[in-house]
Amino acid sequence: MGGQPRVALVTGAGSGIGRAAALKLQGVGYDVVLVGRRITELEITADQAKADGGRFLVAPADVTEEAAVKAAFDKTQKSFGRLDVLFNNAGTFAQGVPLENLKLEDWRRVVDVNLTGPFLCAREAIRIMKAQSSKGGRIINNGSISAQVPRPFSAPYTATKHAITGLTKSISLDGRVDNIACSQIDIGNAATDFTAKMASGILQADGSTKVEPRMDVAHVADAILYIANLPLDANVQFMTVMATAMPFIGRG
Repeated sequence: MGGQPRVALVTGAGSGIGRAAALKLQGVGYDVVLVGRRITELEITADQAKADGGRFLVAPADVTEEAAVKAAFDKTQKSFGRLDVLFNNAGTFAQGVPLENLKLEDWRRVVDVNLTGPFLCAREAIRIMKAQSSKGGRIINNGSISAQVPRPFSAPYTATKHAITGLTKSISLDGRVDNIACSQIDIGNAATDFTAKMASGILQADGSTKVEPRMDVAHVADAILYIANLPLDANVQFMTVMATAMPFIGRG
């Protein structure tokens, strides 16, 4: 990238999709802030930096904690002076059980991480993007194919991912006046630890258990980079990236 390096912040950057996206962005010259709960895993991501890429900044934070999120974004602004891209990636799920057996604490944990966390991060990002010189920026929310149709026994995860779609649309609308674009990427079966069980078999809607195809997580990182690199007068509102043969089309 020419001129001043662009700055991106990635949550859940210590593993899986977050790590892959952070490394892709850093490799092409972005300065990247790595946010997550586990500092050791964030440092493993940072240690994989490409020598000719941008800088990494490790900023440990639990995205469910308001003060911790604010501190991470304050650290970003102090270190780099601006924020161009937020990838709201951190997420979790509850053990798959019938709704009547779901514990309230498990429901609340998923809501806190998957919905409240992205809200808190988007709020801080918007505050920076509105105030910075060359006003504006881009927020990319990690939805899921569960934002479109559910898997069996996935009520907390599915409900929060449907809610992310509403958050994405609201940010897209409200951000227009300040040149803030917002996208959602719905990912199906990227090969990470998060989807490892799919390689050995996962419950299907008909009650059977089947192995599901997965795809290289690098394809997701490429998609994130494509969205991030768009000029702010263009936007990918929604994108689905999935393993071609996974049981999604025809699932709903």
